Amino acid sequence: MKVGRGAETPAFLVMDVVTQANARQAALAPNAPKVIRMEVGQPGTGAPAGAVAAAQAALRDGLPMGYTEALGLPALRARIARHYMEWYGLALDPARVAVTVGASGAFPLAFLAAFDPGDRVAMAAPFYPPYVNILQSLGMLPVMLETGPDSRFQPTVAMLEALHPRPDGVIVASPCNPAGTMLQPAELAAIAGWCHAHGVRLISDEIYHGLQYDAPLATAATSPSAIVVNSFSKYFSMTGWRIGWMVLPEDLVRPVERLAQNMFISAPHIAQIAATAAFDCTQELEANVATYRRSRAVLLKGFPDAGFARLSPAEGAFYLYADVSDRTHDAQGFCRRMLAEVGIAAAPGVDFDRTRGNRFIRFSYCGAEADMIEAVERLKIWR
Repeated sequence: MKVGRGAETPAFLVMDVVTQANARQAALAPNAPKVIRMEVGQPGTGAPAGAVAAAQAALRDGLPMGYTEALGLPALRARIARHYMEWYGLALDPARVAVTVGASGAFPLAFLAAFDPGDRVAMAAPFYPPYVNILQSLGMLPVMLETGPDSRFQPTVAMLEALHPRPDGVIVASPCNPAGTMLQPAELAAIAGWCHAHGVRLISDEIYHGLQYDAPLATAATSPSAIVVNSFSKYFSMTGWRIGWMVLPEDLVRPVERLAQNMFISAPHIAQIAATAAFDCTQELEANVATYRRSRAVLLKGFPDAGFARLSPAEGAFYLYADVSDRTHDAQGFCRRMLAEVGIAAAPGVDFDRTRGNRFIRFSYCGAEADMIEAVERLKIWR
């Protein structure tokens, strides 16, 4: 019996680690030290109180929950546009905003609207695995730009200029997953300008905006041809609500709307109500960022003494990308042993870089602050 191309889509390995960590936790004795979760980028805090209250009020008041417009509730789209003025000083037409089923729902819409099967889309390696897996399942061709510490694991215009033939698209992420590094405003502007000048569609993954520590923040939404993807899952701590958004160039608004109508109908109504309220929860959200900042400092100070001295610059998001080539060339085996022997779950780098990733481990520090402190102590002993 025939199966489709999508049946060959590789696993997102970090989700396999989640399963393994869940199984280990379930098998532990009641008083045994718990598994410390550093494998997945899921904030340990829940949705902000104001967002939860808005959802509760809507349900209590009997507001009918049904399909919304495919591009989202007008109130949420307007609030997202206002957010761009508040954070970036950018006047944004709400008509260019598309509310999506998380950032994960945004990527297939963006790829289908912008590219055809066979089109070449460039991105830095290491990369967020679903970029490649979704592109390939749609018949598009990922093009890897091998990056490293010299470029802070970010692409450059020079790398793009060196590609022959020129790609049809470019994906950037700042702050990026897995390395946690950022494009400086001038660097992002240069890439966006190069893409626009050469007719190359830029997709800017900005889902970790708000989670930056010392580096300045910039958005590609200033480009008239770029697609910007963002989400309520990270800074807004609403992972399970499955709600995100795109800022679209004018020529892609209607194509994305038609695709969304057919593929998703709309993002969950109740999640859109909660997301609208989340923008007014700044104090709580900034307290979460302060926790990440403290956890980041604990790991940056303690990890070298625990045998993880070669770390990516922790400029944003909540990840450290550790070069462990002095300890292993089998990142998956290393992660399995770390989980089994000291109860710490982390993501193998091969998930993010299929040629060099077996020399790297990604640690997430968005869990409880006490867990990050405990992780350092366990790893010092394990060393």
